[in-house]
Amino acid sequence: MILAVTLMVRDEADVIPAWLDHHVAQGFDVFVITDNGSVDGTTALLEAFAARDDVTVDLRHDPVHRKQQGSVVTGMARDAAARHHADWVVNADADEFIVPVDRALTVRRVFEQLDPAVGAFTVPVVNLTGAMAETGAGLERLHWRDERSVDELRAAGLIAHPTANAVHVGDPSVVVVQGNHRVSVENGAPVPTALALEVLHLPWRSWEQYAHRVEVSGRAYEENPALTPSPRHHGMRDHRRLHEGVLRSVFALRFVTDDEAAAGPFTRDDTVAEVLRRAGSTALDGTPDRLVPEDEFRTLQGLGRSIATRDARIDAAEDAQQEAERNAHALREAVQFERDRAEAARAEVEAFRERRIVRIADRASDTVRRLRQR
Repeated sequence: MILAVTLMVRDEADVIPAWLDHHVAQGFDVFVITDNGSVDGTTALLEAFAARDDVTVDLRHDPVHRKQQGSVVTGMARDAAARHHADWVVNADADEFIVPVDRALTVRRVFEQLDPAVGAFTVPVVNLTGAMAETGAGLERLHWRDERSVDELRAAGLIAHPTANAVHVGDPSVVVVQGNHRVSVENGAPVPTALALEVLHLPWRSWEQYAHRVEVSGRAYEENPALTPSPRHHGMRDHRRLHEGVLRSVFALRFVTDDEAAAGPFTRDDTVAEVLRRAGSTALDGTPDRLVPEDEFRTLQGLGRSIATRDARIDAAEDAQQEAERNAHALREAVQFERDRAEAARAEVEAFRERRIVRIADRASDTVRRLRQR
Protein backbone atom coordinates (compact mmCIF):
# COMPACT_ATOMS: atom_id res chain seq x y z
CA MET A 1 0.00 0.00 0.00
CA ILE A 2 1.21 3.49 -0.86
CA LEU A 3 0.15 6.28 1.48
CA ALA A 4 0.57 9.87 0.24
CA VAL A 5 0.18 13.30 1.79
CA THR A 6 -0.02 16.61 -0.07
CA LEU A 7 1.02 19.95 1.35
CA MET A 8 0.88 23.52 0.07
CA VAL A 9 3.07 25.59 2.37
CA ARG A 10 4.35 29.13 2.75
CA ASP A 11 6.57 30.50 5.55
CA GLU A 12 6.09 27.73 8.11
CA ALA A 13 9.74 27.24 9.14
CA ASP A 14 8.78 27.11 12.82
CA VAL A 15 6.66 23.98 12.42
CA ILE A 16 7.61 22.30 9.13
CA PRO A 17 10.45 20.12 10.58
CA ALA A 18 8.01 18.69 13.13
CA TRP A 19 5.32 18.20 10.48
CA LEU A 20 7.69 16.27 8.22
CA ASP A 21 9.02 14.09 11.05
CA HIS A 22 5.51 13.40 12.32
CA HIS A 23 4.20 12.21 8.98
CA VAL A 24 7.24 10.06 8.31
CA ALA A 25 6.75 8.48 11.75
CA GLN A 26 3.06 7.87 10.93
CA GLY A 27 4.04 5.82 7.87
CA PHE A 28 3.55 8.09 4.86
CA ASP A 29 5.76 7.06 1.93
CA VAL A 30 4.95 9.79 -0.62
CA PHE A 31 5.10 13.54 0.04
CA VAL A 32 3.81 15.84 -2.72
CA ILE A 33 4.70 19.34 -1.54
CA THR A 34 4.29 22.78 -3.14
CA ASP A 35 6.36 25.58 -1.63
CA ASN A 36 4.31 28.73 -2.20
CA GLY A 37 7.14 31.26 -2.37
CA SER A 38 8.44 30.96 1.20
CA VAL A 39 10.99 33.52 2.38
CA ASP A 40 11.57 32.38 5.99
CA GLY A 41 13.78 29.33 5.42
CA THR A 42 10.97 26.86 4.70
CA THR A 43 12.30 26.28 1.17
CA ALA A 44 15.72 25.15 2.39
CA LEU A 45 14.14 22.82 4.94
CA LEU A 46 11.97 21.23 2.23
CA GLU A 47 14.90 20.86 -0.16
CA ALA A 48 16.89 19.07 2.55
CA PHE A 49 13.92 16.78 3.17
CA ALA A 50 13.62 16.07 -0.58
CA ALA A 51 17.18 14.68 -0.52
CA ARG A 52 16.10 11.77 1.72
CA ASP A 53 16.00 8.32 0.15
CA ASP A 54 13.68 6.58 2.63
CA VAL A 55 10.58 8.39 1.33
CA THR A 56 9.45 9.74 -2.04
CA VAL A 57 9.37 13.54 -2.11
CA ASP A 58 7.81 15.40 -5.06
CA LEU A 59 8.79 19.00 -4.31
CA ARG A 60 7.33 21.81 -6.42
CA HIS A 61 7.63 25.59 -6.38
CA ASP A 62 4.80 28.05 -7.01
CA PRO A 63 5.64 31.66 -6.05
CA VAL A 64 2.20 33.08 -6.89
CA HIS A 65 0.25 34.34 -3.85
CA ARG A 66 -3.37 34.49 -5.01
CA LYS A 67 -5.19 31.95 -2.87
CA GLN A 68 -5.01 29.30 -5.59
CA GLN A 69 -5.06 26.46 -3.08
CA GLY A 70 -7.91 24.58 -4.75
CA SER A 71 -6.21 24.17 -8.11
CA VAL A 72 -2.77 23.49 -6.63
CA VAL A 73 -3.95 20.86 -4.13
CA THR A 74 -6.15 19.23 -6.78
CA GLY A 75 -3.10 18.91 -9.04
CA MET A 76 -0.99 17.41 -6.26
CA ALA A 77 -3.72 14.95 -5.24
CA ARG A 78 -4.16 13.81 -8.83
CA ASP A 79 -0.41 13.35 -9.28
CA ALA A 80 -0.20 11.41 -6.02
CA ALA A 81 -2.43 8.82 -7.71
CA ALA A 82 -1.31 9.09 -11.35
CA ARG A 83 2.45 9.48 -10.86
CA HIS A 84 3.07 7.90 -7.48
CA HIS A 85 0.30 5.28 -7.50
CA ALA A 86 -1.04 6.26 -4.09
CA ASP A 87 -3.78 4.05 -2.68
CA TRP A 88 -4.82 6.72 -0.17
CA VAL A 89 -4.24 10.48 -0.14
CA VAL A 90 -4.34 12.91 2.79
CA ASN A 91 -4.40 16.63 1.89
CA ALA A 92 -2.99 18.65 4.78
CA ASP A 93 -1.73 22.03 5.94
CA ALA A 94 1.56 22.55 7.75
CA ASP A 95 -0.19 23.08 11.09
CA GLU A 96 -2.22 19.84 10.84
CA PHE A 97 -0.98 16.59 12.37
CA ILE A 98 -3.14 13.58 11.49
CA VAL A 99 -3.29 10.77 14.08
CA PRO A 100 -5.45 7.71 14.83
CA VAL A 101 -7.96 8.15 17.62
CA ASP A 102 -6.54 4.86 18.92
CA ARG A 103 -3.06 6.13 19.75
CA ALA A 104 -1.72 2.56 19.77
CA LEU A 105 -2.01 2.60 15.97
CA THR A 106 -0.18 4.61 13.31
CA VAL A 107 -1.92 6.31 10.41
CA ARG A 108 -0.37 3.75 8.09
CA ARG A 109 -1.77 0.87 10.13
CA VAL A 110 -5.23 2.43 9.89
CA PHE A 111 -5.12 2.68 6.11
CA GLU A 112 -3.73 -0.84 5.76
CA GLN A 113 -6.90 -2.09 7.43
CA LEU A 114 -9.30 0.32 5.74
CA ASP A 115 -11.41 -0.99 2.86
CA PRO A 116 -10.86 1.14 -0.30
CA ALA A 117 -14.62 0.87 -0.86
CA VAL A 118 -14.88 3.64 1.74
CA GLY A 119 -13.77 6.00 -1.05
CA ALA A 120 -13.65 9.30 0.79
CA PHE A 121 -14.45 10.34 4.34
CA THR A 122 -14.04 13.33 6.63
CA VAL A 123 -11.69 13.59 9.59
CA PRO A 124 -12.49 15.96 12.49
CA VAL A 125 -10.00 18.78 13.15
CA VAL A 126 -9.24 19.69 16.77
CA ASN A 127 -7.58 22.99 17.69
CA LEU A 128 -4.81 22.79 20.29
CA THR A 129 -4.10 25.77 22.51
CA GLY A 130 -2.13 26.72 25.61
CA ALA A 131 -0.02 29.60 26.86
CA MET A 132 0.41 32.61 24.55
CA ALA A 133 3.91 33.17 23.13
CA GLU A 134 5.71 35.79 21.10
CA THR A 135 7.71 33.16 19.19
CA GLY A 136 7.99 29.39 18.96
CA ALA A 137 6.15 26.46 17.39
CA GLY A 138 4.35 25.45 20.59
CA LEU A 139 4.90 21.74 20.02
CA GLU A 140 5.03 21.05 23.77
CA ARG A 141 3.28 24.22 24.98
CA LEU A 142 0.04 23.83 22.98
CA HIS A 143 -1.30 20.64 24.53
CA TRP A 144 -4.92 21.48 25.36
CA ARG A 145 -7.77 20.35 23.11
CA ASP A 146 -10.05 23.36 22.69
CA GLU A 147 -13.53 22.12 23.62
CA ARG A 148 -15.20 25.47 24.21
CA SER A 149 -18.81 25.85 23.10
CA VAL A 150 -19.66 27.90 20.02
CA ASP A 151 -20.88 30.73 22.27
CA GLU A 152 -17.60 30.65 24.21
CA LEU A 153 -15.62 30.70 20.96
CA ARG A 154 -17.58 33.69 19.67
CA ALA A 155 -16.94 35.51 22.93
CA ALA A 156 -13.24 34.92 22.20
CA GLY A 157 -13.56 36.50 18.77
CA LEU A 158 -13.75 33.17 16.92
CA ILE A 159 -16.55 31.87 14.72
CA ALA A 160 -16.63 28.10 15.29
CA HIS A 161 -14.52 25.00 15.55
CA PRO A 162 -12.61 23.97 12.39
CA THR A 163 -14.30 22.23 9.50
CA ALA A 164 -13.45 18.54 9.05
CA ASN A 165 -10.86 17.55 6.44
CA ALA A 166 -11.52 15.10 3.60
CA VAL A 167 -9.37 12.01 3.01
CA HIS A 168 -9.76 9.93 -0.15
CA VAL A 169 -8.56 6.97 -2.17
CA GLY A 170 -6.05 7.72 -4.90
CA ASP A 171 -7.91 9.08 -7.92
CA PRO A 172 -6.23 10.70 -10.99
CA SER A 173 -9.37 12.79 -11.59
CA VAL A 174 -10.10 13.92 -8.04
CA VAL A 175 -11.09 17.53 -7.35
CA VAL A 176 -10.25 19.07 -3.98
CA VAL A 177 -12.29 22.13 -3.00
CA GLN A 178 -12.88 24.42 -0.01
CA GLY A 179 -9.35 24.11 1.32
CA ASN A 180 -8.94 20.44 2.15
CA HIS A 181 -12.52 20.04 3.35
CA ARG A 182 -14.31 18.52 0.34
CA VAL A 183 -13.38 16.21 -2.53
CA SER A 184 -15.21 14.89 -5.56
CA VAL A 185 -14.75 11.23 -4.53
CA GLU A 186 -17.94 9.77 -3.03
CA ASN A 187 -18.14 8.03 0.32
CA GLY A 188 -18.98 4.38 -0.28
CA ALA A 189 -18.94 2.87 3.21
CA PRO A 190 -18.56 3.97 6.85
CA VAL A 191 -15.18 4.01 8.58
CA PRO A 192 -15.08 1.51 11.48
CA THR A 193 -14.90 3.24 14.86
CA ALA A 194 -11.69 1.38 15.69
CA LEU A 195 -10.02 2.98 12.65
CA ALA A 196 -11.13 6.56 13.26
CA LEU A 197 -8.66 9.38 12.57
CA GLU A 198 -8.45 12.99 13.72
CA VAL A 199 -6.31 16.02 12.96
CA LEU A 200 -4.54 17.91 15.74
CA HIS A 201 -4.37 21.53 14.62
CA LEU A 202 -1.83 24.18 15.71
CA PRO A 203 -3.16 27.35 14.02
CA TRP A 204 -2.08 29.83 16.75
CA ARG A 205 1.52 28.98 17.52
CA SER A 206 2.89 32.45 18.26
CA TRP A 207 2.08 36.10 17.70
CA GLU A 208 5.00 36.43 15.27
CA GLN A 209 3.80 33.50 13.18
CA TYR A 210 0.13 34.48 13.20
CA ALA A 211 0.58 38.16 12.39
CA HIS A 212 2.71 37.25 9.38
CA ARG A 213 0.21 34.63 8.24
CA VAL A 214 -2.71 37.06 8.45
CA GLU A 215 -0.82 39.73 6.50
CA VAL A 216 0.26 37.49 3.60
CA SER A 217 -3.15 35.79 3.46
CA GLY A 218 -4.95 39.13 3.31
CA ARG A 219 -2.68 40.36 0.54
CA ALA A 220 -3.26 37.13 -1.39
CA TYR A 221 -7.03 37.70 -1.28
CA GLU A 222 -6.56 41.28 -2.43
CA GLU A 223 -4.43 40.15 -5.37
CA ASN A 224 -7.02 37.64 -6.61
CA PRO A 225 -10.10 39.58 -7.77
CA ALA A 226 -11.83 36.30 -8.63
CA LEU A 227 -12.22 35.61 -4.92
CA THR A 228 -14.85 37.56 -3.00
CA PRO A 229 -14.72 36.42 0.63
CA SER A 230 -17.31 37.73 3.04
CA PRO A 231 -16.15 40.65 5.22
CA ARG A 232 -16.82 38.24 8.10
CA HIS A 233 -14.53 35.56 6.72
CA HIS A 234 -12.14 34.82 9.58
CA GLY A 235 -9.07 35.68 7.51
CA MET A 236 -10.47 38.97 6.25
CA ARG A 237 -11.74 39.92 9.70
CA ASP A 238 -8.32 39.29 11.27
CA HIS A 239 -6.60 41.14 8.42
CA ARG A 240 -8.80 44.14 9.19
CA ARG A 241 -8.04 43.83 12.91
CA LEU A 242 -4.33 43.61 12.18
CA HIS A 243 -4.40 46.93 10.33
CA GLU A 244 -6.55 48.48 13.06
CA GLY A 245 -3.86 47.50 15.55
CA VAL A 246 -6.19 45.35 17.68
CA LEU A 247 -5.53 41.82 16.44
CA ARG A 248 -2.93 41.06 19.13
CA SER A 249 -5.52 41.66 21.85
CA VAL A 250 -8.17 39.48 20.21
CA PHE A 251 -5.49 36.88 19.48
CA ALA A 252 -4.82 36.61 23.24
CA LEU A 253 -8.37 35.30 23.76
CA ARG A 254 -7.45 32.11 21.91
CA PHE A 255 -4.98 31.07 24.60
CA VAL A 256 -5.31 29.70 28.10
CA THR A 257 -2.98 29.05 31.03
CA ASP A 258 -2.47 25.49 32.23
CA ASP A 259 -4.38 26.21 35.46
CA GLU A 260 -7.33 27.70 33.59
CA ALA A 261 -7.37 24.87 31.05
CA ALA A 262 -7.34 22.19 33.73
CA ALA A 263 -10.48 23.75 35.22
CA GLY A 264 -12.25 24.56 31.96
CA PRO A 265 -13.56 22.98 28.75
CA PHE A 266 -10.16 21.68 27.67
CA THR A 267 -8.56 18.22 27.65
CA ARG A 268 -4.81 17.69 27.77
CA ASP A 269 -3.33 16.00 24.70
CA ASP A 270 0.46 15.66 24.31
CA THR A 271 0.27 13.41 21.23
CA VAL A 272 2.25 15.64 18.86
CA ALA A 273 5.24 15.94 21.20
CA GLU A 274 5.06 12.24 22.11
CA VAL A 275 5.12 11.13 18.45
CA LEU A 276 8.12 13.37 17.81
CA ARG A 277 10.00 12.07 20.86
CA ARG A 278 9.43 8.44 19.85
CA ALA A 279 10.63 9.28 16.33
CA GLY A 280 13.82 10.87 17.67
CA SER A 281 12.90 14.18 16.04
CA THR A 282 15.15 17.17 16.64
CA ALA A 283 12.18 19.50 16.18
CA LEU A 284 11.82 19.72 19.96
CA ASP A 285 15.44 20.76 20.48
CA GLY A 286 15.31 24.34 19.22
CA THR A 287 15.16 27.66 21.05
CA PRO A 288 12.50 27.63 23.80
CA ASP A 289 9.25 29.44 23.05
CA ARG A 290 9.26 33.05 24.28
CA LEU A 291 6.12 33.40 26.37
CA VAL A 292 4.05 36.56 26.79
CA PRO A 293 4.36 37.69 30.45
CA GLU A 294 1.23 36.86 32.42
CA ASP A 295 0.41 40.46 33.39
CA GLU A 296 0.64 41.54 29.75
CA PHE A 297 -1.42 38.51 28.73
CA ARG A 298 -4.21 39.51 31.14
CA THR A 299 -4.18 43.10 29.87
CA LEU A 300 -4.37 41.91 26.27
CA GLN A 301 -7.28 39.60 27.07
CA GLY A 302 -9.21 42.43 28.75
CA LEU A 303 -8.86 44.63 25.69
CA GLY A 304 -9.53 41.64 23.43
CA ARG A 305 -12.86 40.98 25.12
CA SER A 306 -13.85 44.59 24.49
CA ILE A 307 -12.89 44.32 20.81
CA ALA A 308 -14.73 41.01 20.43
CA THR A 309 -17.83 42.54 22.05
CA ARG A 310 -17.57 45.58 19.77
CA ASP A 311 -17.32 43.37 16.67
CA ALA A 312 -20.26 41.24 17.84
CA ARG A 313 -22.36 44.39 18.25
CA ILE A 314 -21.35 45.61 14.81
CA ASP A 315 -22.34 42.23 13.37
CA ALA A 316 -25.69 42.39 15.17
CA ALA A 317 -26.33 45.93 13.90
CA GLU A 318 -25.42 44.89 10.35
CA ASP A 319 -27.72 41.87 10.64
CA ALA A 320 -30.55 44.10 11.88
CA GLN A 321 -29.97 46.56 9.03
CA GLN A 322 -29.95 43.75 6.46
CA GLU A 323 -33.14 42.30 7.96
CA ALA A 324 -34.79 45.74 7.84
CA GLU A 325 -33.71 46.15 4.21
CA ARG A 326 -35.08 42.69 3.37
CA ASN A 327 -38.37 43.54 5.08
CA ALA A 328 -38.56 46.90 3.29
CA HIS A 329 -37.86 45.20 -0.02
CA ALA A 330 -40.56 42.61 0.69
CA LEU A 331 -43.00 45.40 1.63
CA ARG A 332 -42.20 47.31 -1.56
CA GLU A 333 -42.77 44.15 -3.58
CA ALA A 334 -46.08 43.55 -1.77
CA VAL A 335 -47.23 47.14 -2.40
CA GLN A 336 -46.21 46.87 -6.04
CA PHE A 337 -48.06 43.56 -6.32
CA GLU A 338 -51.25 45.16 -4.94
CA ARG A 339 -50.82 48.13 -7.28
CA ASP A 340 -50.38 45.80 -10.24
CA ARG A 341 -53.42 43.82 -9.17
CA ALA A 342 -55.50 47.00 -8.78
CA GLU A 343 -54.33 48.22 -12.17
CA ALA A 344 -55.23 44.87 -13.72
CA ALA A 345 -58.69 45.04 -12.11
CA ARG A 346 -59.18 48.62 -13.31
CA ALA A 347 -58.15 47.63 -16.82
CA GLU A 348 -60.52 44.67 -16.71
CA VAL A 349 -63.42 46.90 -15.57
CA GLU A 350 -62.60 49.43 -18.28
CA ALA A 351 -62.49 46.70 -20.90
CA PHE A 352 -65.81 45.32 -19.64
CA ARG A 353 -67.33 48.82 -19.76
CA GLU A 354 -66.12 49.35 -23.30
CA ARG A 355 -67.53 45.99 -24.39
CA ARG A 356 -70.87 46.86 -22.73
CA ILE A 357 -71.02 50.23 -24.50
CA VAL A 358 -70.32 48.51 -27.79
CA ARG A 359 -73.10 46.00 -27.13
CA ILE A 360 -75.57 48.80 -26.23
CA ALA A 361 -74.62 50.71 -29.36
CA ASP A 362 -75.06 47.59 -31.46
CA ARG A 363 -78.54 46.98 -30.00
CA ALA A 364 -79.48 50.62 -30.60
CA SER A 365 -78.34 50.34 -34.19
CA ASP A 366 -80.38 47.15 -34.63
CA THR A 367 -83.44 48.87 -33.18
CA VAL A 368 -83.08 51.88 -35.48
CA ARG A 369 -82.62 49.58 -38.48
CA ARG A 370 -85.81 47.61 -37.66
CA LEU A 371 -87.84 50.78 -37.21
CA ARG A 372 -86.74 52.05 -40.59
CA GLN A 373 -87.66 48.78 -42.21
CA ARG A 374 -91.23 49.22 -41.03
